[in-house]
Amino acid sequence: WTLSPGALMAVAALGVAYWLGVRRLRRMAVAWPADRLWWFGLALASILLVTVTFVGVYANTLFWDRAVCNIVLFMIAPMFLALSAPLTLLRDVLPEPATRAAGRVLHSTAARTLTFPGVVTIVLIAPLFVLYLTPLYEASLRSTVLGATVDVGLVVAGFFYFWTRFRIDPTPRTDPYLLTMAISVTEVIFDGVLGLTLWLGPLIAPHYYLELHRAWGPDLRMDQIIGAGVLWIGGDLAGLPFLAAVVTRMMREDQRDAVAIDAELDTLDALDASLEPTATSPSDAQPRLWWEDHPELAQRFRRRQ
Repeated sequence: WTLSPGALMAVAALGVAYWLGVRRLRRMAVAWPADRLWWFGLALASILLVTVTFVGVYANTLFWDRAVCNIVLFMIAPMFLALSAPLTLLRDVLPEPATRAAGRVLHSTAARTLTFPGVVTIVLIAPLFVLYLTPLYEASLRSTVLGATVDVGLVVAGFFYFWTRFRIDPTPRTDPYLLTMAISVTEVIFDGVLGLTLWLGPLIAPHYYLELHRAWGPDLRMDQIIGAGVLWIGGDLAGLPFLAAVVTRMMREDQRDAVAIDAELDTLDALDASLEPTATSPSDAQPRLWWEDHPELAQRFRRRQ
């Protein structure tokens, strides 16, 4: 175990802020789903796992251990955090003027541009490449402040990705979930590219690791090979729960759309039946329904004759 004041303070601050928000909602007689509390707890626990436990102890000593920390901070903790819907909680407890201002920012052109799928894909793929294939990796090992900044950056980038893909919290865009799955496939490919590069390429930060004079554990090459496997296989395994959650949300969304369409069709049929004796002119034709212009739903559902 190791004492990491910065990590402990950050986790404590996040936990207290979330708890105060939930308590305020309960005072307003607004229910907050219990599963979101569990997801938030798992997010904080995963951060503590790689900062104050034995995993954090050896993060600056073993390449593969650092790789575990980076995967957790980039893929696992942010996923749990996005599932806990913190932005929804913040919206519900903010004063009305602040909520309206946040809504304007959320639906601005800049926000829609920043959450464009191409940008989101870069946010998902680029951080680990930049970290491992530039001098940033060794610099983050030598500087506590820079190392903490990199850790925070990984969490923020990961949350940005999962926030825009899950769409549990309000988002500027509502891209199809199938697009999310395509981005995930792209991420799997680049995980392999990074893993192979680290496995077969030159040693990363060799001078730093040699200066440690470590006389135990794997040698530098084997240490990096193990770390490459962690980043490759570990990243893919961490994405499996995400894909399962996306598929679940996609199915639920389809069910809600089907129910809404059926209800609208039933209402329209009843209206047609009541107007049928007098509907003789073109102006009495059936109005178009909202889903008839939807790129996905138009082919799936058709007006009943």
